[in-house]
Amino acid sequence: MALNAKANPNYVAKRINGKFAPGYSGNPGGSLEATRRSFNRDFLLALAADFKKHGAAAIEKVRKQQPAAYMKICALLVPREMKLEHSGGVKAMTDEQLEHTLEVIKELIAQRDAGLGAKLIEASPAQDVVCEGAIPDRN
Repeated sequence: MALNAKANPNYVAKRINGKFAPGYSGNPGGSLEATRRSFNRDFLLALAADFKKHGAAAIEKVRKQQPAAYMKICALLVPREMKLEHSGGVKAMTDEQLEHTLEVIKELIAQRDAGLGAKLIEASPAQDVVCEGAIPDRN
């Protein structure tokens, strides 16, 4: 310290009584956490900018050319655990709500049994249709 002070009159000691002087860091490379946060922030900003330009086309290309990778990405985006809250259910319903619910269920069952919701398609098979490459009967 004394040697540098004599050689350079503008010299400021980095350590004063074992402590770093104001404006001098004990880690000139910076904090690892801050460096990691800065890198992550910069990377995500660059990724977001690239996604805005090419995102939809890239997703479509992966979906068509690599469906397994596409599905893996979709699965990774779904949370592993989903919290569901049960809010009382039947026990929380009033008598009037229970009666109305039973009436609606009975109506739905009656409609299903009567076939009112079913779509009827009237058709008959064509007799002259020949399928090329069909497997012949072995009987």
